Amino acid sequence: MLDEYLDEVKDFLKSQQREAEVVAMPDFFIDRFVSINISPDQLFNMVMDVVERKGGSIDGISQKEFKGGNAINTAAALASLGVKATPIVCTDKLGLQLIKFYAKSPKINLTHIKIVEKPSITTALEFETDDGKTNVMLRDVGSLSDFGPQNLDAEDFEVIDRADCICVFNWAGTKKYGTELAKTVFHHVKTRGKGKTYFDPADPIPNKGAAKKMLKTVMQGDLVDVLSLNENEAAFFAFLLKGKAEKPRKALSLGELAKESAKFLTSYLKARIDLHTTDYSATFAGEKETIVPAFRVPVLRATGAGDAWNAGNIIGTVYGLSDAVRLTLANAVAAYYISNPEGKHPTQKELFRFCDRLKGKWKTKTIKN
Repeated sequence: MLDEYLDEVKDFLKSQQREAEVVAMPDFFIDRFVSINISPDQLFNMVMDVVERKGGSIDGISQKEFKGGNAINTAAALASLGVKATPIVCTDKLGLQLIKFYAKSPKINLTHIKIVEKPSITTALEFETDDGKTNVMLRDVGSLSDFGPQNLDAEDFEVIDRADCICVFNWAGTKKYGTELAKTVFHHVKTRGKGKTYFDPADPIPNKGAAKKMLKTVMQGDLVDVLSLNENEAAFFAFLLKGKAEKPRKALSLGELAKESAKFLTSYLKARIDLHTTDYSATFAGEKETIVPAFRVPVLRATGAGDAWNAGNIIGTVYGLSDAVRLTLANAVAAYYISNPEGKHPTQKELFRFCDRLKGKWKTKTIKN
């Protein structure tokens, strides 16, 4: 049954579809990936040894600079899969040159980049743990903190009007005006545009003081068609709505807690809630839920997996795929990215061939529709 979903993904990939257009905003980060390949405790001991020697080097730490940010990464993944993507993001002049270097696809429209004083920079530390790779992102959000609706002009709203899907990412990074940005853009789409509104707030903890206002204004404001969350984000917003912790009925794993949290959120939000975890992805809409297992592939990186997943999920949303096939597509795009030695996003042809390699490699044989 599950492998049949992969066949449906392949059928979709080889079919002739109208060209879709997606807007993604507002973040671009200059990323440095630091592959530690040891546990945090081991790194701490190594660092302390250097500190006690009054300074020195730790060699053998693989590092790579790359494009980062939810909006620009999702746009790049979409473009690789043949979707026209317009990022409306902010960065400085150096950042613009890096975007042009990394985002060379003719499918990406770079005419809406906003030049600001201070770029956004992330150093992503990827550790090995008992549960696989995990990342700790050290961020300097720069001028993204001040980005808001005041940074958008008439030409931006023109592309927003005609887009099939309008995505606002990284609410937590747009600390001052993130709520106003999402509210303004999504309200404009609902009154003037034609596309779906897609919201991925990212880890809310760095901006948790503003989370209640955003929850009420944006997420409960009938402005969001699709709400994309990971495990921790689902649990955070469910707790925020509950107002207090409830006594657990049993010890829940993070995946189980995420599922219960997402189901709880459907009672308060009209948005379709799409949940992506390390073991499965799921959709919750009213009384309906669909859960599709993730794939067993070598995990060569953790950073950016959610952006790849969002790209597949957005495509499935725009083209009206069934929930199970859409989630399978999103899982396959993410699996390709995290297992690719070069950290590439797949093209349609590459993903088509990759689907055959994924057959029988589901993390579990359980699915509920």
